[in-house]
Amino acid sequence: MNLFSLLLNHSLAPGRRHAAPIAALLGLCLGLPIAGDLHAAEQARVRVGPAAFQVELAQTQEERQRGLMFRRHLPADQGMLFIQPPARAEFWMKNTLIPLDLLYFDAAGTLLQIVPEAQPCRQQDCPTYPSTSTAVGYILEIKGGEAARQAIQVGDPLALVH
Repeated sequence: MNLFSLLLNHSLAPGRRHAAPIAALLGLCLGLPIAGDLHAAEQARVRVGPAAFQVELAQTQEERQRGLMFRRHLPADQGMLFIQPPARAEFWMKNTLIPLDLLYFDAAGTLLQIVPEAQPCRQQDCPTYPSTSTAVGYILEIKGGEAARQAIQVGDPLALVH
């Protein structure tokens, strides 16, 4: 079972805020307390190569559409993880106030592409940042420049951590 299936099953199961069987199986913990500037109820701790991040899970259509819009600050160790069935991904920075790195992963959690320092956009027509792959299962948004600072590289694995 891949990371997408585990997160999807977790998010659809009623009352599974602390999924002990999954945590025991994979050494992960979902539903961690809100930390810092994070706003969504569902959170996880993820590792990408050498770096770890506390992330909001963008699971609902509303959460995915809003993303990190209107945030004035994002700590270096936080972000948002978007979960989707494998497909092409295309993001934009409309109403986003801070630069972000966009990390595109396949369904197995392998980093396929890094879009560094996507710039905020307050105009009507904002540039888009499409994935080069049609098999993107996860998109991680982190503070702009953080992928380079943390030496994150294409090929690094995405993993949930305890």
